[in-house]
Amino acid sequence: MDLLEIGRIGKAHGLKGEVTAVITSDRPERTAPGAVWFLDGRPVTVTAIRPFQQRWIALLAGTATREAAEALSGTVIHGEPIDDPDALWVHELVGAVVATPDGREWGQIVAILANPADDLLELADGTLVPAGFVTDATGLPARVVVDPPEGLLGAED
Repeated sequence: MDLLEIGRIGKAHGLKGEVTAVITSDRPERTAPGAVWFLDGRPVTVTAIRPFQQRWIALLAGTATREAAEALSGTVIHGEPIDDPDALWVHELVGAVVATPDGREWGQIVAILANPADDLLELADGTLVPAGFVTDATGLPARVVVDPPEGLLGAED
């Protein structure tokens, strides 16, 4: 099973095994009681979770002491992919070729950069294309179509 990175465990919080966590996924099912996180490859159930500043405070099954919580500090949190046909997923976009509606190819996506306004598709040549310009992703994993404003992808013919 291919797991996706969804966050990282921070410091222990309190004495009863709670941890702080930064969750990079915007899916609410990742931050709900009963969610399953994978820590170092093993599944762990979130038994309780609540927002705290820009993080979360979570109690995980099997973590009942501060010492157990401290041992998790810095651990990367992984989750199973979520099946949502209407969503664009980073792991599906990386490696795809970006093309415009007229069929012109502009390069391969090498990374997705988080950006407050809109995530950015980074192409192999360093070009950045806001993900909001994706108009057709039915060709994934091989191809996405973007319809950017004139000039965004360089000189027009």
